[in-house]
Amino acid sequence: MTTQVPAIRAVAAPASIARIGGQRGMPRGQQLVLQLICLAIAMTVLFPIVWVVAMSLDPRNISRPDSLFPPGASLAAYAKVIVRPTLNDISFLRLALNSVGIAVVISLGSVTIGSMAAYAFSRLKFRGREVLMIGVLAVLMLPAVATIAPLFVQLNKIQIGTVNLRASLIGVALAVTSSQLPFAIWNIKGYLDTIPRELEEAASIDGASRFQTFIQVILPLATPVLAVTAFFGFIAGWTEFYFSSVFLTGNSDLTTLAMALNGMVGQYAASTPWSQFAAFSVLVALPVSVVYLFLQRYIISGLTVGGVKG
Repeated sequence: MTTQVPAIRAVAAPASIARIGGQRGMPRGQQLVLQLICLAIAMTVLFPIVWVVAMSLDPRNISRPDSLFPPGASLAAYAKVIVRPTLNDISFLRLALNSVGIAVVISLGSVTIGSMAAYAFSRLKFRGREVLMIGVLAVLMLPAVATIAPLFVQLNKIQIGTVNLRASLIGVALAVTSSQLPFAIWNIKGYLDTIPRELEEAASIDGASRFQTFIQVILPLATPVLAVTAFFGFIAGWTEFYFSSVFLTGNSDLTTLAMALNGMVGQYAASTPWSQFAAFSVLVALPVSVVYLFLQRYIISGLTVGGVKG
């Protein structure tokens, strides 16, 4: 009897493991359904992108390409857009530099100011804290378009030398930053609330000041959410149109990519250069995609960490 027990256990163990694995595994039918759903979602997302790329390669300049692989496909539309995308004498590089300048200022401003304000809301106790938080939340609910008129009036009153702040790229960047700050503050604050206070207490025991704790302890731990905030700020500046179209009037040298892309749309469909319009759209979307690929790890971490930490 004693010699048969190990044999029985040896035979029973694989059966139990197989039974557990069968319970944990997903049936093939369910796997097939989920894969079909994922393929359908992927096709829905990718088809418009393929459509625009095909339109940019089509030399026939039609608004509705009849093939994803147009006959006589060429890069002529991209060459025309890069050399002279608009009727004004301004290059694509100049347009990109204007948009990059606005995007960088918005990204840095929203991260810098937002992180300091979020740290104050998350860690400090002061009079009027709840009222200010409600005020920030109220501004977050407003659409950015609703603030164009008051910002136009305020920035138009500021004159720096011979430059009117409203009619400048920095003025547009400041206006868009003001609309991005409520999101940045609440986004960063939610992440900072998940960082244990014991880390700051340990740093203070070692002699670190509150500012040193914020710079050397909190910010390194908050890198994912800072990357998310910076990325959203960059997108807001790179694709910004409303403030630019209202503030930057009468100066073609300050035209941004979004303004130039909107200017390519004619009054009628036949008057729009669709191939160049599609090529311009691809070139505008490409830098944002590259930035996302570089920051993907931080963005995913910053968006999900608040849901897994208590």
